[in-house]
Amino acid sequence: MRRKRSRKYIGKNNSKNEMKSYETELNIKEKIMSEDKDRNIEYLKNAFFDSGDFGSRTITFNNQKYTILFISSLVNKEKINELVIKPMLEKEEGYIPDIVTAVKVDETNDLTDAERALVKGYTVILSEKEPQMYVVSVYKTEFRSIQEPTNEYVIRGTHEGFIESLETNIYLLRKRIENPNLKVEYMVLGKATNTTLAIMYLKDLADPKLVEKVKKRISCIKTDSIQTPGYVEEFIEDYPWSPFPQTLNTERPDRATGNIMEGRVAILMEGSPTLLIVPVTFFSFYQSPDDYNTRWIVGTFLRALRLASFLIAIGLPAVYIALVSFNMEVIPIELIFSVKSSLEFIPFPPLIEAFIMQLTLELLREAAVRLPSPISQTIGIVGGLVIGTAVVQANLISNVMLIVVALTGIASFVVPSNEMTTTLRLLGFPLMILAALLGVVGIVFGLMVLLIHLCRMEPFGHPYFAPFAPFHLKDIKDTIIRLPRWMLDTRPLDARPQHYRQEWYSRRWKQDEE
Repeated sequence: MRRKRSRKYIGKNNSKNEMKSYETELNIKEKIMSEDKDRNIEYLKNAFFDSGDFGSRTITFNNQKYTILFISSLVNKEKINELVIKPMLEKEEGYIPDIVTAVKVDETNDLTDAERALVKGYTVILSEKEPQMYVVSVYKTEFRSIQEPTNEYVIRGTHEGFIESLETNIYLLRKRIENPNLKVEYMVLGKATNTTLAIMYLKDLADPKLVEKVKKRISCIKTDSIQTPGYVEEFIEDYPWSPFPQTLNTERPDRATGNIMEGRVAILMEGSPTLLIVPVTFFSFYQSPDDYNTRWIVGTFLRALRLASFLIAIGLPAVYIALVSFNMEVIPIELIFSVKSSLEFIPFPPLIEAFIMQLTLELLREAAVRLPSPISQTIGIVGGLVIGTAVVQANLISNVMLIVVALTGIASFVVPSNEMTTTLRLLGFPLMILAALLGVVGIVFGLMVLLIHLCRMEPFGHPYFAPFAPFHLKDIKDTIIRLPRWMLDTRPLDARPQHYRQEWYSRRWKQDEE
């Protein structure tokens, strides 16, 4: 058995010998059901510690007693009455899978399968003479309605979003990709939770080696509990110490569909509206469905604006600290007097100023997330105005630093991915320290380290900084810019099979040598 059973068998004789003989008879190693129906029922009751919501119903069918077992909190009782009990009472005899009108009816003689089926909301039917049990699908389906994700709003396009039902999420994807090549593979993780995952990809587009790698990494996860896709993300990523996210999280079916159509793999999980996309590139986090729902000129402008916000979010406070501390001569003469006068009565160096304001901004963000929506909007506006005005009037922070930190915060919100937004907030602190120690040289050094790190990353064997490392000119048409739709006639090189990329690189190297 998977878990240690310290409880005793509840029966007429609770002695150790009786329990031992009972386990021997049931063949506990394989958990094959006994010929005695009552002992099988007692075993299943004992498996759930005689839980209060463990229910049963006995009816006569085929001139013998049939017992229907279920967990009342997980099953739909109306389905049991209409699909199971009513047909059996009306027919009185016959073959159970032909009589029961449920969509799915399976047979098993393994008590382990029966336990898992009961936990998932199935009902189990046992008889006195038949050597197998029947597992009937009558689970309860109560989920929230399909709504637009609150963290991925779009102006134009679909307003549907994933919910906490795995079947519904798969339906939303199949509705958009009506293709028999769209394959779904199920896996179960968590020794205690038995969480169901689904891997979706297009059989004719996805790299077979990538699919096998994803399945292998997921199958190697050994843990008791899997609650959210974030658990899976940490187990399967290649660079756990990197600040950059290596899987794309989304709750939008249209965004997931676009990535699947490029040959990527989607990972869904029961009980979570978040879907994981692998492999991804750095530029995938700056793409939004709005880019493809507007004209290409507008989409190009918005995407370039988001990519510019990356440099602003991580570098603007550092540049200000470097200029004020080391390179004041770079500031134009028209501005130098205003900057100098704002710093005249400030008791802290620029680095401490920036840290105080950045930490204050992080506190306001966290408070806005944890509080209810009406209160969070109020604290964000009032808190920012009151704190900003107070610290400037008290000569604790310069007004120029306040403007710099405000622009930095706005730039970090432009990114359509929450994971990349968090990364930008973290990367700003080491750059500020380098700027305070080495000036502009420190900023250049820090950006070079980031660039080298991005170029070296290959999550799931695919280049993270493609199409710039390695350089592929044709793929730039959907990264920094977004050309017209009729020009996007090829899929990204980074999402194609490995042998295709190797052949392309070898051809390019031969051309360079010639």
